[in-house]
Amino acid sequence: MTELVKYECAEGIATLTLNRADKRNALSLALWQELEAHLDIIEAAGRDIAVVVLRSTGPVFCAGNDLKERGAKFPRPFYQPQIVTRLANLPQPVIVAVQGGCFTGGLELALAGDIILAAESASFADTHGKFSMVPMWGMSQRLPRRVGSFKAREISFTGLPVSGREAERIGLANTCVADDQLEAETMKMARAIAGQSRHSIFAYKELYMAQADLPLAAGLAHEVFNTRGRGADLEERVSEGFGKR
Repeated sequence: MTELVKYECAEGIATLTLNRADKRNALSLALWQELEAHLDIIEAAGRDIAVVVLRSTGPVFCAGNDLKERGAKFPRPFYQPQIVTRLANLPQPVIVAVQGGCFTGGLELALAGDIILAAESASFADTHGKFSMVPMWGMSQRLPRRVGSFKAREISFTGLPVSGREAERIGLANTCVADDQLEAETMKMARAIAGQSRHSIFAYKELYMAQADLPLAAGLAHEVFNTRGRGADLEERVSEGFGKR
């Protein structure tokens, strides 16, 4: 039986690969259930995993929700938005690598990442309006936090696609690279994160998530009074650093 979401973990890097290329990686109930099971593993692993990569097979990252399953019975109310939120709230940084189409539900899934890397072939679009739908998985909240309120309105109101290069320009993607470089650049970034102190990286993610809704003064106070302090590996890392110098 084909895995709809492949899971691999090596050198502190957990990789989730959407593997339904024949259906343009549309988000079916079975795919959601496999993704949920893998999130259970990642959450249980804690600091054994430093960074999570979300990617997909085939020419399309994700065509969005599988509309052929509109009548599917999900395990509980708001099932999909809960999984998207779990992905976004992982203590590990999440890198999303996007090639080809990344539409609507696929875009909402990508927006759960901390870092989005786009291939030149990437095409981002919010097509809720095309199908007389409204978002429930975070589009109206996460998209404007990335690109600004009025650019988000343009994207959602028109349904028009945003290219990989344009996504980089407006901040939807952190960077855009040639398609044949996407995997290498994604793993280069993942290894860079995995090489950092996990104490620092996990604490940074906590702080960045907390500051999103705070005014500057409150955010500065939060950073001071909620610090995780020094990590247990500080002395070792300082010694190694000065030793190399």
